[in-house]
Amino acid sequence: MRAIPLTVTALAAAVLLTACNDSGGDKNGKSGSACDIGGVSVQIGSASVAPAAGDTGEIPVSLTNQSAPCTLEHFPAVVLSGDGSKATVPVLKGAKAQKLKLAKGDSASFSISYVRGKDGAGNALAAKTVTIALPGSDNNRSFPWTYGPVAAKADGSGPDASVSAFQQVGD
Repeated sequence: MRAIPLTVTALAAAVLLTACNDSGGDKNGKSGSACDIGGVSVQIGSASVAPAAGDTGEIPVSLTNQSAPCTLEHFPAVVLSGDGSKATVPVLKGAKAQKLKLAKGDSASFSISYVRGKDGAGNALAAKTVTIALPGSDNNRSFPWTYGPVAAKADGSGPDASVSAFQQVGD
């Protein structure tokens, strides 16, 4: 009996593994295993509210997977809206996204930081709702924004706010 050389076996295994697409993406780049906002419970936690105009506040957002295992990759999409205006909250400068796999019951969190604007100021966004979408999903959910108006950036390019990267919660 003749033995198959180890290099042939290793090469065959490598070909089979590369044939498997573990990227989780479809032809549009959307992840088939991406967490969906409808499959997670969302809790907007105890905020460090900015009490006066010019102060900075931080709102923690916790997600707990309630369905099949899924992945959080990149950053959450956050939009503030109120009085007919909408503003997308940019990612925190220098933040690095990480890929988190969440089994059913696992949790992750991110934070929304903002500078409180002056009540009635023309450049402040009188936010009433915050809408959150998870990366790789087209679905979103809206929640009341009760933290006061959000100041505009000095250059007028949008709200003086940012979204952090996802962090694993627990073990």
